[in-house]
Amino acid sequence: MMKVIAWIDGAARGNPGPAGYGVYMKKEGEIIEVSGFLGHTTNNVAEYAGLLDALTVAASEGAREVEIISDSELLVKQMLGIYRVKHPNLVPMHAEAKSLVRKFARFSIRHTLRAGNKDADRLANRAVDRGEGRLIERHHQDNVQS
Repeated sequence: MMKVIAWIDGAARGNPGPAGYGVYMKKEGEIIEVSGFLGHTTNNVAEYAGLLDALTVAASEGAREVEIISDSELLVKQMLGIYRVKHPNLVPMHAEAKSLVRKFARFSIRHTLRAGNKDADRLANRAVDRGEGRLIERHHQDNVQS
């Protein structure tokens, strides 16, 4: 069963402000980096955008198992059902994420401290700096510096 591990992050300068997300994904010896600019929005929306793109890419890669790692305690606890989703901008994103999760045989999500999420953070901030569109890059794991 193919497993994907994805570190996700969102960034919003000003909160709300210019925002983007980053996904750093490991899949069978390959690194997939995804970043996207979202325009003017909040950090929480950017965090959910990263989750949604991570789940979408994992499904398109044929993953049957996905592990999500995020430094957003709010997002993790909402996805685990510990916190309710109240903000109207997050309700549809949360519902879409829950729907995407059902496509996988196994799904897990866990919280990490910011230091444990440096690659996704780098990608989210690069998306804000770039200020346009979505970018996907692939690297073979043996060519990636640890």
